[in-house]
Amino acid sequence: MEQANQRRAGIVFVAAAASCWGTWPLFVRYGGQSGLVVGFLTMLVMALPALGLRRRLRFDDRGALAALLVVGVADAANVALYFSALEEGPVVVAVLTHYLAPLLVGLTAPLLLAEPRSRRAPWALPVILAGLWLVLPAADGSGSGVKAGLLGGGSAVFYAALVLASRRAAVSFPPLAVTSFHAVVSAALLLLFFRERALPTQLDAGVALLVGGAALNGLMGGLFFNLGLPRVGAQLTGVLTYLEPVVAAVLGVVVLHESASLVTGAGLVMMVGAGAWVALER
Repeated sequence: MEQANQRRAGIVFVAAAASCWGTWPLFVRYGGQSGLVVGFLTMLVMALPALGLRRRLRFDDRGALAALLVVGVADAANVALYFSALEEGPVVVAVLTHYLAPLLVGLTAPLLLAEPRSRRAPWALPVILAGLWLVLPAADGSGSGVKAGLLGGGSAVFYAALVLASRRAAVSFPPLAVTSFHAVVSAALLLLFFRERALPTQLDAGVALLVGGAALNGLMGGLFFNLGLPRVGAQLTGVLTYLEPVVAAVLGVVVLHESASLVTGAGLVMMVGAGAWVALER
């Protein structure tokens, strides 16, 4: 009974995190800054709790510490690519190509984390790829949609690495520590590689909006994610995060007034439906 309750709580935490992340397109579009700036501000806000946690943590598990560093590197690349994808082209293209990540997690978690292998994930792969193929024609004639898709697909690889490494780091580090300490590494890397391009061009209401988004989606969403991940495992966590593209796609059409078609809708249903089918596997 206790294990079942833990699993239910984990599902709620991951679902809440994914739903929060689905609102990122609004912050990126209305914040008035580049995707790199959004990523850096997010990591900076997420890193703040590390100041009060440092003295209360043990760092004798070298495997967990190495995993935490991998999470930091992977998330730096993830946010740089993903927020740039949201900035570049249609939200539905950027988000759904990014969400090739749960499938990568489902296929690799049994090998890297010794989790039980999903029997449904290999069957879901062609359905998800077919749905993605239907979504990609939403790219406009300027090629921005294609670029958004490539950036989103690149972010998927690093997001998958983030999920897998977070699972290992959570063995010795509590959820808030995983959320915050990896962000220190991510923020430092973004500033090191992109320098002034990662900094806001001006301090205005848009930056305040982005800081609020970083607190909600970055810090709180990251905490919920790391609270849920150890309870349900990497495979189910990866699949549950398909709630993010659903929320993002709906906001893209309803709030940002992006065009939608029956073909794009069919692709979205195929991708999310296949992901949900894997998630319901016992």
